[in-house]
Amino acid sequence: MKNSLTWLPIVLSGLIGVLIGLSSYTFYHARGLSYLSNDPTACVNCHIMRDQYDGWQKGSHHAVATCNDCHVPHDFIGKYLAKAENGFWHSKGFTLQDFHEPIQIKEKNKVLLQENCVACHAGLVNDISPHSGDAQTMLDCVHCHAAVGHGPAR
Repeated sequence: MKNSLTWLPIVLSGLIGVLIGLSSYTFYHARGLSYLSNDPTACVNCHIMRDQYDGWQKGSHHAVATCNDCHVPHDFIGKYLAKAENGFWHSKGFTLQDFHEPIQIKEKNKVLLQENCVACHAGLVNDISPHSGDAQTMLDCVHCHAAVGHGPAR
């Protein structure tokens, strides 16, 4: 029994090394550092986002907002935590090929999108909303303005 336990640290070290190696290769291959920027072209590192990127280029917000302006929190820590979480789930989905196609926004990210719409357009929505700009209780902005961020639906 004692002899078999001496191999445990070696096996665990090997497994951890393989995990770190695969993770590092995936991060490198997927151009992971580019996702830390505000450059919208990072979103098309993966072909699955091409339609969203092309639509954004034709959308009315192209000149004033990038992906991060709408899809991640605006505070430093929240932004990078959201990027890390979304990056993990995107990597998992694309690696295992178990994502919905066409890609769809998750509920948590819908809430964030709504909050960012209201934050940027607070002056307008505060005047017209019966809820004084409360993102949680307002009608979902993209319900009526679906083409704003990613252009007209195909």
